[in-house]
Amino acid sequence: MNHWIIAPVVLPAMLAPLIVLLMRHDLLLQRVFSLAGTVALCGVAAILMATAANNPPEAYFLGNWPAPFGIVLVLDRLAAIMVALTAFLALMVQLYAIGTGWDRRGQHFHALFQFQLMGICGAFLTGDAFNLFVFFEVLLIASYGLMIHGGGRVRLRSGVQYVAYNLVGSTLFLFALATIYSVAGTLNLADLALRVETLPEGEAAILRIAGVLLLIVFAIKGALVPFQFWLPATYASAPGPVAALFAVMTKVGAYAVIRVFSLVFPPQTPATGSFFAEILLPAALVTLVIGAFGVLGAASLGRLVAFAAIASMGTLFTAISGFQPETMAAALFYLVHSTLATAVLFLVADLVLARRGSEDLVQRRPPIAQEGLVASLFFLGAIALAGMPPLSGFLGKLQILDAMRGPGMVAIWGTILVTSLVMIVGFARAGSLLFWKSHETLTEHEPHHPEPLAFVAIGGLVAGLVALVLAAGPVAESLGSVAAELAERTPYIASNRLTEQPL
Repeated sequence: MNHWIIAPVVLPAMLAPLIVLLMRHDLLLQRVFSLAGTVALCGVAAILMATAANNPPEAYFLGNWPAPFGIVLVLDRLAAIMVALTAFLALMVQLYAIGTGWDRRGQHFHALFQFQLMGICGAFLTGDAFNLFVFFEVLLIASYGLMIHGGGRVRLRSGVQYVAYNLVGSTLFLFALATIYSVAGTLNLADLALRVETLPEGEAAILRIAGVLLLIVFAIKGALVPFQFWLPATYASAPGPVAALFAVMTKVGAYAVIRVFSLVFPPQTPATGSFFAEILLPAALVTLVIGAFGVLGAASLGRLVAFAAIASMGTLFTAISGFQPETMAAALFYLVHSTLATAVLFLVADLVLARRGSEDLVQRRPPIAQEGLVASLFFLGAIALAGMPPLSGFLGKLQILDAMRGPGMVAIWGTILVTSLVMIVGFARAGSLLFWKSHETLTEHEPHHPEPLAFVAIGGLVAGLVALVLAAGPVAESLGSVAAELAERTPYIASNRLTEQPL
């Protein structure tokens, strides 16, 4: 077995308690060890990407217990990409938090940050539905601690709302797992993929109910209509670097849909057919519309970026709903792009808040320190997330439009194009109020620390967007191979080397 597979889970899981127990009174040590751990995670992610690119999917059996009896982690190209994306985003966010002093404003920021990375990486690598639930709960606990970092009544209220919604999702997740186990007798994803194909026709209705419950759970995580209500207040109230890290958390919901519904409930399954794709597409289009008009009508920069995140999830789920290699490849390209672009805008929103004291989009506000640089970063993030050329959002949406040819093409193309225009108008309105019209007042901006590390972090994320454009051909080709591997399913199932009899 390749022991590197477990490293993205074990490394932050071991580092977090060490920070709490041995370094809780020394912020410098916390920064050094936490940053070193995140850099090491980036190195491990690079090794896993190279391994996955040159080898078929590989399973890691904890305690050497064979599937489906024991806990199993599975490394394939999709999991490796998601771990690498998480590691890169985490490094940039951590640099920003250190550069702006956000990690000073509450206790245990770095420990919670590492626990969060453990949960995210574990969710991407697990090959078992129950352990996906376990890692979801690790995410929930750590993200709540990060959400209320720094205190405040508004942040605490939003955090309680966030936890309440996600606890409902956790309860439904347990119901879904119990239902699936009662029918199939296993929760190993590869084993489920085999069992579902051979289930008697009379149990198809129960299986559909379990699938719908899972889709609801993943829709809550991914802010899909009608379960998107928690996201605007939560993300707008969260500390800037935390909201930027949360940009990959909604992608955990999208990843779960890709993994479970491509592997266990693909459209060719007799028991379910295209039932889930038919549910997912209209919900995704409505999510896109709500997010776009939320951008247009947002009264603060934080809520504007939060609604832009909802719109990006609507676009992503639209592509995922095709469940074909072409649409899945386009979805994966857009997933990487939207994660980076959303994080850029959340960090820019935090810069504006720190310099102005308010994110409200109102006229006649004084200019801010480093306004030209902040405005440029906002402009780049806005055109990326709205889908304008020359950045990767344009290429991502173009791939989705091309892949979604066929039935329903008019509705899909019309929705994506119209909402893109609405988002452009919304971002232009916000930019003019924040930066252009600020010069209409003679009030001088207050001096502010230049915070070079913060700008380096945002610049790194922007560089990632530019790299997606410059390497669009090879990246699209590689993601096409990932999508083909997802559609094939056989290599993933074979990697588990399943035993003959269930437990």
